[in-house]
Amino acid sequence: MSAARTAARLLLGGSMVFAGVSHLTTQRAEFQAQVPAWFPVDEDLTVLASGVVEIGLGAAFVALPRRRRTVGAVLAAFFVVIFPGNIAQYLEGTDAFGLDTDGKRLVRLFFQPLLVLWALFGGGWLRRGRRD
Repeated sequence: MSAARTAARLLLGGSMVFAGVSHLTTQRAEFQAQVPAWFPVDEDLTVLASGVVEIGLGAAFVALPRRRRTVGAVLAAFFVVIFPGNIAQYLEGTDAFGLDTDGKRLVRLFFQPLLVLWALFGGGWLRRGRRD
């Protein structure tokens, strides 16, 4: 496994654990503000559940290197699944995490595909040449 791929996996996994813990503690209200008005589940329950999922995925990405392809694919899918919430934040003009202008919220949308690619790279899906 390449050093860059391992570093990407560990950094993304650690970031996911941190974000998940933040869902459950200090940033709970900020995350609640990002739940779209149309989403049919209670905002707090959504934030708590997504926090637990993020902790689990992040921890698995770090602790289970032999399962990195599976976890990377699930993590990439998770980023795709939550993307409509980011679009809703832009369309509804919701302020959260310093995203207090339409321009900032729009720029953020372009980072979600990068997270998908990061998860796939860290999981070993994006590679050339030899299998690592």
